[in-house]
Amino acid sequence: MANETKNKTAGNTATVNRNDVTQIDLVRLARELLKKWWLILFVSLVGAVGMGAYTVFLVTPMYQSQAMIFVLSSTTSITSLADLQVGTTLTADFVVIAKSKPVLDSVVETVEEETGTTLTRSQVSGMLSVTNDEDTRILTITATGSDPEIACAVANAAREAIAEAIADIMVSDLPTTVEYAEVSSSPVSPNLTRNVMMGFLGGFVLICAILAIGIIMNDNICTEEDLEKYFGVPTLVSIPERK
Repeated sequence: MANETKNKTAGNTATVNRNDVTQIDLVRLARELLKKWWLILFVSLVGAVGMGAYTVFLVTPMYQSQAMIFVLSSTTSITSLADLQVGTTLTADFVVIAKSKPVLDSVVETVEEETGTTLTRSQVSGMLSVTNDEDTRILTITATGSDPEIACAVANAAREAIAEAIADIMVSDLPTTVEYAEVSSSPVSPNLTRNVMMGFLGGFVLICAILAIGIIMNDNICTEEDLEKYFGVPTLVSIPERK
């Protein structure tokens, strides 16, 4: 019975010691990292500056122009419930039709005539995005490109081509234009502030990880706590280093 009590006490003591060692390690890790605060700050700033330089000098700014059309024509009576229901039902179909080959080819021809720029069908398809807000009969046509004038021309050409396709399908007048595309004066991407913050955070995490691994892997005896940790014996005498 006495032996069992001793074993339990020893086990509890070992558990406490292991917990203490873990706590001391974490405290030491934080202390060692704080000693290197200047290095952590320096690497973080380098990451922020590097990401900012990459964003400014290597990333191409992208511009967006947006046009909107109402899928029902201006001659459609707003009191016609049947027309409204048909318009709502077909709006999702028009989103698909907006990226069809005839529409894209029409956009290519119009942009070439207006700007002199020759685009391929795949380029126009990559620039265009056609969406429909839920419970509405409005199509939003967005063109994204590195040249704001070309993006605006593509958006307006797509608006015209999509309106003609809708009129042909519904055998009606052209849908009503809600908004014409305009040349954008500011890019929508890249986001310089976000990228700089990501660079700072990336540098911070990287240098902290490197320092933490170095501290954890270092098994040299540097302090009294290390001596007790690795050999399980207390320190009786400490001789200070003579400078």
